[in-house]
Amino acid sequence: MTPATRTPAAGGGAGPAPGRAGAGTRALRIVWALSAVAALWWSLGGLEVTPERLSRGLPQAGTIIRQMFTPPNWAYLPDVAEGLSQSVQIAALGTFIAAVLALPFGALAARNLSRLAALPLVGKLALNVIRTFPELVLALLFIRAVGPGPFAGVLAVGIHSIGMVGKLYAERIETVDRASLEALSASGASPLEVFRYGVVPEVLPDFLSFALYRFDLNVRAATVLGLVGAGGIGEKIQIMRTAQQWPSVGTILIGVIVLVGLVDYVSARLRARLT
Repeated sequence: MTPATRTPAAGGGAGPAPGRAGAGTRALRIVWALSAVAALWWSLGGLEVTPERLSRGLPQAGTIIRQMFTPPNWAYLPDVAEGLSQSVQIAALGTFIAAVLALPFGALAARNLSRLAALPLVGKLALNVIRTFPELVLALLFIRAVGPGPFAGVLAVGIHSIGMVGKLYAERIETVDRASLEALSASGASPLEVFRYGVVPEVLPDFLSFALYRFDLNVRAATVLGLVGAGGIGEKIQIMRTAQQWPSVGTILIGVIVLVGLVDYVSARLRARLT
């Protein structure tokens, strides 16, 4: 007996022809490529990026870089260390403020902690609004409110960080098993007790990891807040840049690179221990 010959099912379509599908894919790629070129051309024109400006500016930038690093002004190191220390203090205090104040926002935005669907939406909206304002914009606002200096930088870093830290908190809280939380609530626990005993023990290591990661980012942010008068090493960059003391600026940049690398290394090691 010979094997039965298989035939196409009745009414089954053969699908689009390979050649027709390939032509459609190529046309789509061409459209995307032309769109990208048009967007690039539009951006270059709107930002006034011209060959003349590049040919004039790049040699000047090269001259400034050579002045910064051949050699740097090592005598300026004590002032650099003072500015970097203040930037770390701004980042540390701002991160602490954010890590604490983000807790209620994260709990409000978590869907598994509320029976009302509107509350998590309100919490997420609030976190999105907070994240909208960059640190530099907040720094200008707080400089007006409390005066120039590192305190304005602390407030700017802290308030801005609430948005991202609170979002991470909410996403982590939503992974907690809702059934265990409902069991605590059914046993008579108050909402605060449910959060304290049902959520915090499980999420605390991740919360600490989020705070360390945010501190890493805030150190970078704190190094530039001084450009608008909010303390830290940025103030010294602004002073030396205005005076065109490029070797001193080079020393500052070397210090910033070393600091950021050191903080990134220590933060990564600590986060690895928490996971």
